[in-house]
Amino acid sequence: MYSAKATIQRNVGDYSLIIVGAFLQALSYVVFLAPYKIVPGGVYGISIVIHYVTKDMFSFFPDGLPMGATALCFNVPLLILAMKKLGLSSGPKTIVTFLLISVFTDALSFLLGDTPLVENDRFIACFYGGAILGMGVTCVFRAKSTSAGTDVLARVIASNSNLKVSNMIILLDSVIVLLGLLVFQDWAVPLYSWFTIFVYGKLVEMFQTENPNRAVFIVSKETEKIKDLIVNQMGMRGTFLHGRGMYEGKEKEIIFTIAERKDLPQLKNEISKIDSKAFVSTMHASKDSPPPGI
Repeated sequence: MYSAKATIQRNVGDYSLIIVGAFLQALSYVVFLAPYKIVPGGVYGISIVIHYVTKDMFSFFPDGLPMGATALCFNVPLLILAMKKLGLSSGPKTIVTFLLISVFTDALSFLLGDTPLVENDRFIACFYGGAILGMGVTCVFRAKSTSAGTDVLARVIASNSNLKVSNMIILLDSVIVLLGLLVFQDWAVPLYSWFTIFVYGKLVEMFQTENPNRAVFIVSKETEKIKDLIVNQMGMRGTFLHGRGMYEGKEKEIIFTIAERKDLPQLKNEISKIDSKAFVSTMHASKDSPPPGI
């Protein structure tokens, strides 16, 4: 009884954070970033560009394609790709998150239009837009959710190469920012956009007080299959440690890896499918040095 009550309270808290986080992200896009053609990378960076490119192109959307609906057209196939290629099972929270961001974005756009909150001050817009976006993302992370987006594509590309996921995310976001330069023909667009990304990233880092990385130790008889899961499916690295059981004295291989907190549920779920008797232990970890297995 207590467990069920605690679960309900936790879910209410998580989904409340998701609602707040989704609204803050939508507020940032509609009020601060889109009116000044600031492209913050990711799916919504593409959506902002498409929104302006399609103005007066369609009679049923004379002001341009709605940003939220456009982002949804990217997020749904990206989520399907993640589930197919990475076995991503982040649950309903991710779906609820990107649906709410899309709904809030288009609702605010309908109510407020493209008029900037502060006229003729792009710096103020990109600073506060990045800060509010960072607060929204932090709320979503605290609820153990994500908003899908281009990080999914980055992980798929990285899983088939030797590139780091973080480097792929930076590369993809930079390409989207440069797309804004190409379309708007204004060097101020990428310069302000990169500043927005910097502010948003620093704010997430500041408020993400709990260490996002976990040291994971895995003891299993199916080490090769779990190695394939970690390296080829999830795009992570790891190290084999040699140990010996204290009771039977048998030699064992222990897998050690560093995983992001949001990836732990998926990792544990996939390991249990491979070996239901596998022992998985986690602990806090810092990632100041290169990850294991490099």
